[in-house]
Amino acid sequence: MRLLIYIVLSISSTLNWGSTAHRAMSEVASLYLTENTTKKINEILDGETIVTVSTYADDIKSDSRYDKYYNWHFINMELDEDYEDTVPSEKGDLFIAINTCLDILESDSSTDSEKSFYLKLLIHFIGDLHQPMHIGRYEDRGGNRIYVKWFGRNSNLHRVWDSDMINGYNMSYSELAKNLPSPEKLEIEFERDDLIDWVNEVHSYTRKIYNDVSVNDNLGYEYQYENFQTVRDLLLIGGLRLASVLNYLFD
Repeated sequence: MRLLIYIVLSISSTLNWGSTAHRAMSEVASLYLTENTTKKINEILDGETIVTVSTYADDIKSDSRYDKYYNWHFINMELDEDYEDTVPSEKGDLFIAINTCLDILESDSSTDSEKSFYLKLLIHFIGDLHQPMHIGRYEDRGGNRIYVKWFGRNSNLHRVWDSDMINGYNMSYSELAKNLPSPEKLEIEFERDDLIDWVNEVHSYTRKIYNDVSVNDNLGYEYQYENFQTVRDLLLIGGLRLASVLNYLFD
């Protein structure tokens, strides 16, 4: 029985990888959607909320039918590059993924099932865009191969930013969303050209993260104290921007 419980808990942890951040951003976004946008999303998602579908793009990774979307979760960039300087991957990347989702959702020829599928992906990818290690270097897989200790336990730089710091804060997604900083301004208007600016802006955080950590560093209270405000700021910005994208599409 103990072995069974352990296996279930281990599987649950894997499936919920990074879920708190995605749900918190979607919770923030839901506060700034127009009535028309909320109604349209409810129709497309058949009653599901943007919070419940925010992890869908990670959930389908376990299904080989969706392997072609793997590269859509990240961008490989050198630290001194802007997105305009890169050669886009033939398999796609996060910037290409978001634009593809927008194209399908804006097309009158898209089916209801296509719109539902790509809306779920879009919600998740806007979240991924605001995790700086999703715009990392190819050679270390966005920090996944920069092995560090987190409070003495084996981890890596990507995982620290994906979930370790957030899990250490010990709040549910709704508590986290409710306790984010108050927005200084609301980004209500969205244009497609904004996406490159967002990528380059978040990548500036990526540079600092890489420069502040070395392999085998033992990270803990000091790192959490110095960096968690950045996590909170990015969750808020990501949520506001998600709302602006959705309102752009549906209102």
